[in-house]
Formats: sequence, C-alpha cells, structure tokens
Amino acid sequence: MPGIAPDTAIAEADMALRSEGASPERTTAETATIDSATIEPAMMMPGRAGDARTATPALPLFTPATARLGEKPVDDLVRPVRAKRGAVPAIGAATDPRQRFSRVAIVHYWLVTMRGGERVLERMLRLFPQADVFTHVYDPAAMSDTIRAHKVTTSFIQRLPGARRHYHSYLPLMPMALEQLDLRGYDLVISSESGPAKGVIAAPDALHLSYVHSPMRYLWDHYHDYRAAAGLVSRTVMPLLCHRLRAWDVGSAARVDRILANSHFIQRRIAKAWRREASVVHPPVDVDLFSRAEAVGPAYLWVGQMVPYKRPDLAIDAFNALGLPLVMIGDGPMAAAMRQRAGPTITILPRLDFNALRRAYAQCRALVFPAEEDFGIVPVEVIASGRPVLAYAGGGALDSVTQDVSGQFFASQSVDSLIAGIEAMEAWLPHFDPAAAMADARHFAPEHFDRGLLAALA
Repeated sequence: MPGIAPDTAIAEADMALRSEGASPERTTAETATIDSATIEPAMMMPGRAGDARTATPALPLFTPATARLGEKPVDDLVRPVRAKRGAVPAIGAATDPRQRFSRVAIVHYWLVTMRGGERVLERMLRLFPQADVFTHVYDPAAMSDTIRAHKVTTSFIQRLPGARRHYHSYLPLMPMALEQLDLRGYDLVISSESGPAKGVIAAPDALHLSYVHSPMRYLWDHYHDYRAAAGLVSRTVMPLLCHRLRAWDVGSAARVDRILANSHFIQRRIAKAWRREASVVHPPVDVDLFSRAEAVGPAYLWVGQMVPYKRPDLAIDAFNALGLPLVMIGDGPMAAAMRQRAGPTITILPRLDFNALRRAYAQCRALVFPAEEDFGIVPVEVIASGRPVLAYAGGGALDSVTQDVSGQFFASQSVDSLIAGIEAMEAWLPHFDPAAAMADARHFAPEHFDRGLLAALA
C-alpha cells in the first residue's frame, strides 16, 4: 500500500520542524540547504534550473496570450464560499468551556514528523496544557518540545516491526488498535483526524469533538489515484481492505458528538463520506512571522511537494508557453522529470531554510497555486507577506484566497485556464493593495482557531 501521510506543503514542514520557542530564523534540522543569498538572485533573475547565472536582463513581466476561460465563470465558482468567514465571539473567563473538563485526551493519527496536522495539535495542547496525547506511532526525536512535554500513549502499532517508518502498512490494524486505547476517566476527547483517530471509544458521559483535516482521502475521493500509483501487491489487496475500512470509517463517525472541518471543502467531503454535519474552523497560521519586502521581483513562485496532485507540471507548461519567470521550491518523486521539463525562465530549488522561504514569499510577483488542497497554508503565508495568490478555483483555496483582495482564481486545472488566470492577475496587479491582503490573512491567525475550537465545546 502506498504511503498515506497527510499531504502538506514544504513551508508547513519547515515551519513545524522548528521547536517550541525557536526564533523564525532557525532552520530545519534536516532540509536547510539554501539560504537568502541564493533565493534573492533566483527571485530577481530567473534561469533554467541548474544553470550558472549571468547578469542578463530580466525577461518581460508578461506576454499576452489568446487563451480565455471557456468554463464556468470564476466568479460563479468562488461566490458560494464568499462571506462565510464569520467572526467567532471571544470566550470570556466566565464562559470558558474548558472549566467543565477535568481530564482531556487528544487523539492524533501518528506522530512521526512535524507537518501541518502536528502544528494544529500543538495549538490544541496550548489550549489544553493538561491534556494527554494518544497516537498509533510516536517518534519523540521528530517532535517539537511542545508535544514532547506531554504524556504520549501509543497503540499496539508502535510495537510492531518497523512501525515508525512503515506505519502506513499497518493501516488495516488501526481500527482495532484505536478501540484498544483506554480512555476511561477522560471527560473530553478531541480527535485530530486525517489518518485514523476518531474511532476511539469514549466514556458514555464524555464529549468527543473531532477536528478533521480530511476524511481519509485514500479511502474516498482519491482512492483510484492511490491505487493506480501502488505496487502490484498493494493494488491487488486494496479493494478488499479499503472496502472494509470505509464501512468502519462511516460507522466510527457516529461515535463523534461534534465535528469541525478545516475548510468548507472538507465540510463537503465529510457530508459526502460520513453523512455528518460539520462546522468550519480554519487551522491556525502564525501570520505574524511574515512581513512585506522592500522590493518585489519579476518572478512568480510555486511551492510544494513535487507530487502529481500539486500539479507542478501545469505550472511549468503554462510558464514555458508564456516565457515568464517562475521560481519553484520543492522536491519529491516528480522533481527530476520537472527539471527536464522546465524551460530557461524556470528555476527549481529543492528546499529552503525558513528565513529564505519568507524572503521568497515577500519578493515574489505572485504565488501560483494550481492544486486542489484540503486547506493550503502556503497561500495564507504568502498573503501575510503582502503578495497575492493565483489559485485554482477549488478546494481549500476558496476559503483562504479572497477574489480581488488577496488574489485571483483560474477555473480549471488546464494550461489554457492557468494562462488566462495569469492574464487576469497581470491586469489586476496594479490595483493590488498589500495592506488589505495582509489584513485579510489575519482571519487565519491562531486566536481565531482558539475561539472556534472553544466555541464548539460550549
């Protein structure tokens, strides 16, 4: 069976790997290889990935294209999500629901690397400093100080051979493993669901709240993509195993009292897969870590893992066609093929330290975001840096990007549609207000997550 760790952008991993209390300038322990001295020339003077750079003039900012959106108008795609960001009332000391709970258990699918889901867990632990953590597999060395400071109890999956590295191979055993966790005595259970977490058995009088990053996509809408990419053995056994896991997944959703989704896209996925209603509470983004740059370069920016659903191929083909500068930051299975595919105006960098990544955000002309993400933290980070986003009009970007305030959308994941979106972005950029965009990004500041989560417990 293929790896099924939740999909995240490189920025999420880089941010998350910084331990509690570290300064923004601290680099990741494993992946910091490129610094500000590299990224600034790359943003200002694009060239083919791997080529030596010479002091040649920057390419034109924009080449008109004849492609136009032939699909449903972008306004019709983004309108259903507009105006859904309601202000969550502040929680006062007299109404703080945490006072009702004496023992809190937080169940997270696995703790083997610091990514977006683990950042959400950290925020939950700040809200509930007395909480105990339950998970399938735990690697303390890979976790932040915040998580290591708590008692962590693992399921029997932890004791199986090679579990820390090959935990995904034990997915069929995880439903039973969850049900073996003893949560007697806990009056509040919070499950953090992307892999199996919500299927625990809570006490009859306990409140079980599930924060859902996504229903397990490898069981539901991405099942055929995962199966097609699997090896022969996994491809053969997946139909039987996933059929049974889907039945358990739906059944275990009935054990949860209240459900929160991290975006309206995930809210719809929950309704489709589990037939449950969910409220939307966006994940916390530390927007105060980002700021504007004095100068902005001519290059667009793409950031993410080089995997099919992130659509790096789409970005490369569009910018090859236009001859526009693009800097791509990312590594992964598609990286070698994408380097071969990239034209002379495209620069590909495998990864950046956090300080260099912030500079890349703040200096880019705009972020190109062609993926259909559950939420997508990278667009919010770029907007918080005072730069706009050109996003595919689907998935979580419909929550994080506001049309004509923090960015623009393109209607379909096709080269022609993206080219037309770049046209629209270039026409709109003279009207872009960085201050208004940065103010819009504050809707995703951590305190909004805190209020939303606590309101769900009231």
